[in-house]
Amino acid sequence: MVNKEDAIEIISYAVDNGIDIWLDGGWGVDALLRTQTRVHNDIDLFVEKINSKKFIDIIKEKGFSEIEEAYTTASHTVWKDTKGRIIDLHIFEFNEQENLVFEGETYSGDVFSGIGKISNEVVKCISAENQVLFHLGYEHDENDVHDVRLLCERFNIPIPNEYK
Repeated sequence: MVNKEDAIEIISYAVDNGIDIWLDGGWGVDALLRTQTRVHNDIDLFVEKINSKKFIDIIKEKGFSEIEEAYTTASHTVWKDTKGRIIDLHIFEFNEQENLVFEGETYSGDVFSGIGKISNEVVKCISAENQVLFHLGYEHDENDVHDVRLLCERFNIPIPNEYK
């Protein structure tokens, strides 16, 4: 589990070392909503490839070890420490047009336009609209339903058909 204090601590590993990160997943949603709405198994972070080695070295120093999951790739890794805290790390690049490239897919640079808060910490996130879009096209669970409904309600986004 990654509680609020854990999330702030893990984010500080990047921020304190001049590394830009963007939140995704459940903590990204709660940051946009500016309140914790549920328990989080992990924290999803996007880090630019040019900073990835430095960030990985930092989290290793902090006691995190890489774990293999069925979905892990060279640009999507998972890290766990002895406290059971999990970092779901997404490594991306910006192209010449300032668009985000992740696992061979290109996304508009405004994907990272979200600004949220965890406690008093201002954090960069995937925008609410893109969070909702990224929740489409797969079998969702109760956390996905919870997150999508709250985002749609708070940001006046139409609820996608698969969440009705």
